[in-house]
Amino acid sequence: MKRVLITGAAGFLGSHLCDRFLKEGYFVIGMDNLITGDLKNIEHLFKEKNFEFYHHDVSKFVFVPGQLDYILHFASPASPIDYLKIPIQTLKVGSLGTHNLLGLARVKNARILVASTSEVYGDPLVHPQHEDYWGHVNPIGPRGVYDEAKRFQEAITMAYHTFHGVETRIVRIFNTYGPRMRLNDGRVLPAFIGQALRGEDLTIFGDGSQTRSAMWTIWSKAFIVYYSATITSRSTSETPTRSQSATSPKRSSALPEPIRR
Repeated sequence: MKRVLITGAAGFLGSHLCDRFLKEGYFVIGMDNLITGDLKNIEHLFKEKNFEFYHHDVSKFVFVPGQLDYILHFASPASPIDYLKIPIQTLKVGSLGTHNLLGLARVKNARILVASTSEVYGDPLVHPQHEDYWGHVNPIGPRGVYDEAKRFQEAITMAYHTFHGVETRIVRIFNTYGPRMRLNDGRVLPAFIGQALRGEDLTIFGDGSQTRSAMWTIWSKAFIVYYSATITSRSTSETPTRSQSATSPKRSSALPEPIRR
């Protein structure tokens, strides 16, 4: 049985990926420090014999015993409300966390997919963004902690691919929405839905000329499963795929026992 590690497993997209990979017949190892994730998103999985959960921060040394075939790195605050509140943790999970997981992928000879974002383009001057556009980012602005964390994540992922030969995937996820998304997430779709449920007028900031690409979570996770687990050729492209519309040195830290029930 193929084994997959999913970080950010208790989050919005991560929890859906746990569901999907279990349905596809994988043994799923979920990992989350619960800084923004919620165990309610995955509590229905604790009864599954092919599911384990580790309460762990991937910014610290990551060890998973046994065979590992795939790693999906989805751990990161993604809401502006969250990453403005916890900027250091946001930078660490994108840098240290990604480094740790790439090292694990190298040791385990596992394929790793990292979840990037449209925010790597920053405040883009080109609409819509195409793959050879490199963005317009303010590294010291308030949103820079998220933008630069993800840009570094992509850079170190490509470095491990080219230098160490690790099999890697990068997917830039735009605006995915659906079940388990928090109404107070801070992004446009849950904000609209929350206002509608409360009978309030919908607030549009700016002059109304903004555009968004949105993808329902079911389609987004289907694409991610396909891209991470069914494409068998080693990727050598320097440009990641977009989803829009979807051993390391020994250290003293050790993981706790997995939670099954």
